[in-house]
Amino acid sequence: MQKWEKMLAVQRMQDFISSHLKEVITLSDLARAAAYSPWHAAKIFKEVTGRPPFEYIRVLRLSRAAVRLHDEDVRIIDVAFDFVFDSHEGFTRAFSKEFGVTPSYYAKNTPLVKLFLPEYARDYYIKLQKGEYEMSENSNTVFVQVVDRPARKLILKRAKEAQDYFAYCTELGCDIYSELKDVKEALYEPIGMWLPKNLQKPGTSEYAMGVEMPADYNGRVPEGYEIIDLVPCKMMVFQGQPYDEAVFEKAIGELWAVMKTYNPEIYGFKWADEDGPRFQLEPQGYRGYIEARPVRPVNVR
Repeated sequence: MQKWEKMLAVQRMQDFISSHLKEVITLSDLARAAAYSPWHAAKIFKEVTGRPPFEYIRVLRLSRAAVRLHDEDVRIIDVAFDFVFDSHEGFTRAFSKEFGVTPSYYAKNTPLVKLFLPEYARDYYIKLQKGEYEMSENSNTVFVQVVDRPARKLILKRAKEAQDYFAYCTELGCDIYSELKDVKEALYEPIGMWLPKNLQKPGTSEYAMGVEMPADYNGRVPEGYEIIDLVPCKMMVFQGQPYDEAVFEKAIGELWAVMKTYNPEIYGFKWADEDGPRFQLEPQGYRGYIEARPVRPVNVR
């Protein structure tokens, strides 16, 4: 299971919970939303959010209930039933255990309590992509090298609006990578990429997925894909240290933080985004997260 596919599955579960919070939610419901088995859905939900799904649902309901008690003149029993608690007593016990005060005391005095404000998988990914991730003090070294990419063709599949992998999979699904791995004669492994303006088409996305082929390739192009030419270019490749699969998003965020502030001119290069797509490889913990961006020597226009 690809790492970002896991985030998408968790996002689908979070969306389902949010829209059905005042209804009975079962593990089977979450599994259908995630499109995985109940066991696997529960496992990846805890991996990504840090909480088992029903603990997440419980504290989210209690926090939403606290907001209602704070903002509205409502009966406690009505709030309890609205958030699928069986009785006034059960709601009071759960509320008191979570916040340290009874619902009635909270409604009258509204003391400060720590509400649960979940971070959604989609929002977290977008935060990483925008560079709003700060490197930790213990971040590992990033290895940087410049490699030559020859003239080549690119078999790719465009979306309509996607600006990142997460949105791309939302539009087209997460099986594209598997399809691309089956393309014969590929020069390298499949890539997710951000297309420069000169490679985008009107009404299509910035982000796409594809695989690079020899310049003289004239074989089959899978249905729904297209093939374009890429000029020779140099790519500055950034590779993080190996990481634990359970914290892949941290590894990606830290490498993005490096790339955001990296000055290639120190080493005699400048960014040349129009020369080709910036791309990322599938995150795999054993080799570290890898991403590349086009560059040119500073004395070349």
